[in-house]
Parts: sequence; structure tokens; C-alpha cells
Amino acid sequence: MRIDVTRFRRASIVNLMRTWRGLKGTARHAIKGKVDAELPKEDMEYLHRRMIECVEGKGGEVSARARSAELGHIYMHLNKKGRERFLKMLGRDFNLENERVISHLERFKNARSEQERLSAELGLREALNSPRLQILRQFNTLSDGFKFLVDMRTDLLALNKNDIYLQRLEKDIKFLLRSFFDIGLLNLSEISWNSPAALLEKLIRYEAVHEISSWADLKNRLDSDRRCFAFFHNKMPDEPLIFIEVALVKGMADNVQVLLDQRSPAQDPEEADTAIFYSINNTQRGLTGISFGNFLIKWVVAELSATLKNLKVFATLSPVPGFRKWLDPLLQKGDTSLFSQPDIQAINRLRPGENAGHGLLEILNRDWPKDEKTCGIIKQPLMGFAAHYLVHEKKGQNAIDPVAHFHLSNGACLERINWLADTSEKGIRESATVMVNYLYKLTHIDDYHEAYTDDGKISISKQVKDLLK
Repeated sequence: MRIDVTRFRRASIVNLMRTWRGLKGTARHAIKGKVDAELPKEDMEYLHRRMIECVEGKGGEVSARARSAELGHIYMHLNKKGRERFLKMLGRDFNLENERVISHLERFKNARSEQERLSAELGLREALNSPRLQILRQFNTLSDGFKFLVDMRTDLLALNKNDIYLQRLEKDIKFLLRSFFDIGLLNLSEISWNSPAALLEKLIRYEAVHEISSWADLKNRLDSDRRCFAFFHNKMPDEPLIFIEVALVKGMADNVQVLLDQRSPAQDPEEADTAIFYSINNTQRGLTGISFGNFLIKWVVAELSATLKNLKVFATLSPVPGFRKWLDPLLQKGDTSLFSQPDIQAINRLRPGENAGHGLLEILNRDWPKDEKTCGIIKQPLMGFAAHYLVHEKKGQNAIDPVAHFHLSNGACLERINWLADTSEKGIRESATVMVNYLYKLTHIDDYHEAYTDDGKISISKQVKDLLK
């Protein structure tokens, strides 16, 4: 199912234009000229002057808001090429004053008293407030300006990452957005079939873990034995940041196709003893790398526990999106260091005379899940590789797999690795059908969170330990 998604972003344009129209007439009349969508040279000169005026701040708050609204209005009507030129100008021409920064650093370094050091520190702090950061802060004062900055960072993340000017601008926006994120600024709302259609459309649009194929599919995911929650930021009250989808079941689910089967009758939620978090989606690419806090799942668990007293187990059925991205290059090189001798012998029964790594990779690139014999032979090595990947492959002290890192930092333990748990095309391509149950033990969430975030220690079950042997 396809939805016209451009209107979601069009709301930012509408709100900026409302701000523009809402300014006093004298300020509005100061805004002149039309800018071509590709931002040619002659329009860039005009735009550069307007940016300088934003930094200078002449004319008081009303005029400043007018200039900011005009810049936002111009940006939202540029095409891809024009936006790149706009962003490069903002990143290149509105840098820090290096000599001023160095001067304050020298004053701080040579300070002979705490008072001198404090004065130098305050001066340095002001010097580090770049002109482009001043412009970005003015955007944030506009109606829907926070969403405008999120969308601007989305554009930056899609552009050339080797451009130092764009990198600086992206880091500035990230810094600004990060300062507005705290668990106290988020709101949790439950989504139901009776929620506004615009919100339901966004749930369909942003579902990236298990695609919602139709309105019937969506209705099934919002049935009586399902729950869906959305987190909102108070500066973007109409734009969900995260969707969390939950299934209320008996026992720990181990297959997503069974869990999402529309033909299965709805279960009585009062009889369920387990809540399975099967899909968690971040909706704003412009907020990539900005933490929303480490206890989002705990918040949802508290909501579920308050209304369904029979729930005893809170776990996920999670994908392993980085598994084959990590494994396939090793197999391509013929690396068999993680294979046991029985694993090599098993692969050689299917691909005689070949390197076991090459043989397994060739098998994985075929339609193997329908072959029971093949599944039986490659199960043991792949389950062991998945356990190794999740527990031992790190980026710094964090799990390299993004989903694993999210749940471990939220206080979960690695409970169970499931075979043939997602046999969709995506599940085969990304994780060789493997899915994971991360378990949230209510009495241990804080301890597991601290052990992982402080020392990188991953709490694992006996089943996972056995796979690592």
C-alpha cells in the first residue's frame, strides 16, 4: 500500500508561512524578492545578505522572526540542488571567528586568578557560539521550527558526508536538537483503531521492521490482543518520534510470521501472560544518533502492567539487522575461524570439496529455508555465529548490532535466539531468518542497564551461553 507522504513534511511549510503572515505588517513588508528553486548565483547573494542580517539582529525581535521565517520559507521551497547550496553557504560562510576563539583560549590558559579564568571561560563560551548556530536558534523560535530543524538535518544526512562545511552544520544542528531531549520532555500515548487517520497513516509510513501491507493488516495489529504506543516530544506534538507495537500472547513468541498472521483469531488479553514487543520504529531520520533516554521500554512496561495484571513476562521478538552484513564478508574471504570441525564437516556434506565459508555463503544466497535438509545442517553453525555476533562483536564497548544495543541499553538481557523466526525475504537477506528474544526482567532492568552502559557487560541466558561453546 502506498500513501502520499509528501504532505507530512508540507505541514512544516504551512506553519512557517503562518508565522510569516502573522508578523506585523512593517516586518513583512521588509521581506522582498523571490528565490529560484535551484538558488542561482544572483539569488545566493540576496540570501547571503539576509543571513548576515539574521546574525546582526537589527530591528528587534519581530524583525528577527520575520527574517528567520523568510529564510525558512525560502529553504522549504528549494529543490534538492538549491537546498544543498543553501546549506553549504550556511556551513561555509558563518563559521567561528578563529582568532577570537584563540584569544579567549590564551586568556584562559594564562589566567592568574579564578576571576580571570571565569571571565575567559565566559568569553570563550560566547566566541564558540558560531553565527550559523545563531541562525539555527532563530529557526527554532518559529512555529514548528523544531520540526524544521529535524527535517533540515535529514537533508544534511543524505548529502555528501565528506564536505567539511556540511559536517559542521550537521553537528551544530545535532547539538541544538540534543539539548532539547530529556525523558521529561516526552509524552506516551496509546494508538488505537479509533486514533486520527493522519496518525494511523504515519504508523503505516514509518513501519520499517515489518511492513504493514494493508489497512486490514493495520487493523489486525490494533486488535484487542495488540497494543501500540507512540512517544511524542512536546515541541513536535503532532509528530510521533517512536512507535512501539506489542502483542499479548501466552508464552514467548519465536516466529514473527505466526505472530502477525491475520487469519489467527484475536486472543483474550486477560488470558495473556506475556507481552511481546515485536516492532519498534524511530520515525525521524533527522534525530538519528540523538538518545531519547534509556528507559522507553520500561515506561511502556509500566503502562501495560497497570492495566493487565496477568502479564508476567515482557520480552521482544527482535530482528538482527546487521548479522549478514557482518557474516557475509567473512564467508566471502573463506574465513573459517568461527567454524567448529563438526560445522565444517556438515557444510562439506552439502558443498563437497569447497571451503566451508564459501560453501555456506553460496547456500545462504539461494532459497534455502524451504529445504528441510539444508536447514537442519546449517542451523547449528548459524545459531553459533549469531550468538558470537550479538555478544562479542562490539563498537567500543557497545554491541555492534543496533537493535541489540538499543535493548541492552534499555536494561534487557539476551534471552533466546530463534531459528527460522523470520522467513520473509528481508529476514533471510538481513539475518538468515534469525530473531532474538530480549527479556526485560522487572527486578533486574536497572542492574542490567548499568552493567551494559558502564562496562559493556551483556547479560545472557543459559541457551545463549550454550550456543557460544
